[in-house]
Amino acid sequence: MKIIKVDDPRAVETACDVLKQPGAVLLIPTETVYGLVCRAGDETAVEKIYRLKQRDHRKLLTLFVDRWQTLTGAVFSKKAIQLAEKYCPGAITLIVAGKQGGTIGFRIPDHPFVLDLLQKCGFPLASTSANLSGEPNVCTTAEALLQLNGEPDLVVDGGELPPDALASTVVDTTCDPIRIVRQGALKIEII
Repeated sequence: MKIIKVDDPRAVETACDVLKQPGAVLLIPTETVYGLVCRAGDETAVEKIYRLKQRDHRKLLTLFVDRWQTLTGAVFSKKAIQLAEKYCPGAITLIVAGKQGGTIGFRIPDHPFVLDLLQKCGFPLASTSANLSGEPNVCTTAEALLQLNGEPDLVVDGGELPPDALASTVVDTTCDPIRIVRQGALKIEII
């Protein structure tokens, strides 16, 4: 396991190089909480995230993207587009319908490192918070590493987050009316 500071001039390039390796998982900062990410579609890496978090496989991972328009497998309702245009990038996860059925949860993090990483790599990232499933959010990489069931391949240390850091607000746009699944860092009301 390698550790690099978020402000290292080579942090984005290093992270992108690691993500291109099969099965690679990163621990990274976001504007909300620390997260675990891997290349979306890398089943070995996705399985590693589930193992690290001891997460229930019925709970899907969220996609990090740099623009919502890149989600070609998603169906966006008018309300989903309005929310994406108003709050993205930001601390909101939107659940939209998938073209092949089911749902897709996505987020555009408002963190310079993550946005640069998404643009440099050119592919979406599967993501989840970096705490052990059912435990409180972690505010440092050291706390995350103590909780996790194993080690990620790369740790990008963004320093200590505020102790009251919250995960993103999750909004399900697939139902009518749409609903807030989890009120998080972004305070919004759905009318």
